Parts: sequence; structure tokens; C-alpha cells
Amino acid sequence: MSVSLSTHVLDTAAGKPASGVRVELARQHEVIAAAETDGDGRIGELARDLAPGRYELVFWPPSHFFPRVELEVELVEGHYHIPLIVSPYGCASYRGS
Repeated sequence: MSVSLSTHVLDTAAGKPASGVRVELARQHEVIAAAETDGDGRIGELARDLAPGRYELVFWPPSHFFPRVELEVELVEGHYHIPLIVSPYGCASYRGS
């Protein structure tokens, strides 16, 4: 079984994708992959060939209230796209396709 992961960040306060946002993927609090979002707010391939299991996805978004957002996710098999939607005082995520 193989797992891959992509993401993007949308800044709803600015009404556009958030570029230059650092995103880290960790397992048991050890960073195993990191990248910054491109001009379209995307990281097309943060990681691939991952073993199934529990991971921490850490975003460093453009928000004074949420300077760091961590999601704990269980990745089983296949491709996962996990975006972050952020504004100065709110954030949300979901499993995309």
C-alpha cells in the first residue's frame, strides 16, 4: 500500500490563494517532508510513497490568530488532498479529491 499527499491554502480574507505558506508533514512529531505553497497556494506533491498510518500536517498560515494549524490525519491508502481555508479568525479543512 502506498500513500501520497497534496494540499493547498486559501486565504479567504484576501480572497485568493495563500502563497509562501510553509507546510510540514510529520510522523510522531518528526518532520518527514516540508514545502511552501506556490503562487496558486498549492503544493502538488508534499509526500509520496508513505506508509499507511497517523501523521501530523502542520500549516504556518498568514493569520495572527492562527499562527500554526496542526491536523492529525489517518492515511490508509491512495492519494489524499487536504486543503486549509484560513482567515484572520477562522480556519477549516476537509479531505479533498
